[in-house]
Amino acid sequence: MPALPAVSALPALATAVPYAAPEASPALTSIAGPTLWWVTIGAVVALLALDFLITRRPHEVTMREALSWSAFYVAIPVGFGVWIWNVHGGQTGLEYYTGYLVEKSLSVDNLFIFLLLLTAFAVPKELQQRVLLIGVAGALILRGIFIALGAQLIASFSWAFLLFGAILLATAVKVGRDALAHTDHAVDIGSLRSVRLIRRFWPVSDTYDGPRLRTRLADGRRALTPMALVIVAILGTDIVFAIDSVPAVFGITEDAYLVFATNAFALLGLRALYFVLAGALASLAHLGHGLALILAFIGVKLVLHWAHGVWAWVPEVPTLLSLAVIVAILATVTVTSLLASRKARYAALPGGR
Repeated sequence: MPALPAVSALPALATAVPYAAPEASPALTSIAGPTLWWVTIGAVVALLALDFLITRRPHEVTMREALSWSAFYVAIPVGFGVWIWNVHGGQTGLEYYTGYLVEKSLSVDNLFIFLLLLTAFAVPKELQQRVLLIGVAGALILRGIFIALGAQLIASFSWAFLLFGAILLATAVKVGRDALAHTDHAVDIGSLRSVRLIRRFWPVSDTYDGPRLRTRLADGRRALTPMALVIVAILGTDIVFAIDSVPAVFGITEDAYLVFATNAFALLGLRALYFVLAGALASLAHLGHGLALILAFIGVKLVLHWAHGVWAWVPEVPTLLSLAVIVAILATVTVTSLLASRKARYAALPGGR
């Protein structure tokens, strides 16, 4: 399993000297030294390698298997949070758990996009987990790059918080509009730029050839398989997800290590979580509304944090209040989604209203 180049440079952040320019933000502190960084990165790489080993033989994932692995990938970050809480204090533990909850919430929305792509490309069930796992690996690399850049930006310029807040507020507006529009989210493969670009330069077969990315056509020519196209499409969405996910956690904690840990743990369980939630994703009709509110809330929190550094009288949002707001939003949209789904089922019955 190759090392993750994007995150390999992150341990240096733990010992970096803060930039001393007049407009720089206060020195960033971190609970992690180089040793903890490398141990964490090694554990993430080992877990990813384990997942690749498990999926080396394509097979259809059963609900029992998906639930078991989901429980495993939830137990690890929860247990790790207990260690952080005991060793580094309740405030740090609270920041970690809040950041993890935010990332896990965003990952469910990411799964919905993955579901649309896997459906649009008609990926066979036995190959779906390999596609998801490659998407997770790509997301880890991209998140590592964005976290390194984001941490350096925050350490150098106080207005970085204002920039991140603006990004989240703009994303919240887009997510909210999409949720209110109730538009059809089906993916048109032919309209994807990555797919059009690939088909312009390489022939593509019409059928899958197991997990292979290339195959040989009847006339002897080498061609890419649909498997290659769906992987490119998944990796393309990873870039979009990283743009809002990383600033969202920086809105909870300025510790680059906690940002990386929460991102990594939330991503590692996506493969199994997909098969647990695949049937239920359609029932979460109000998830987009909730995510829009969460992103807007964290965006405002970041703007207030920046403003507090300029005008001391501007209040900041404490982490405990952030956790309470996020939990309340998620609980509300879950309940309203389930009620709306039940109402729709009743209306579909003969004589239903």
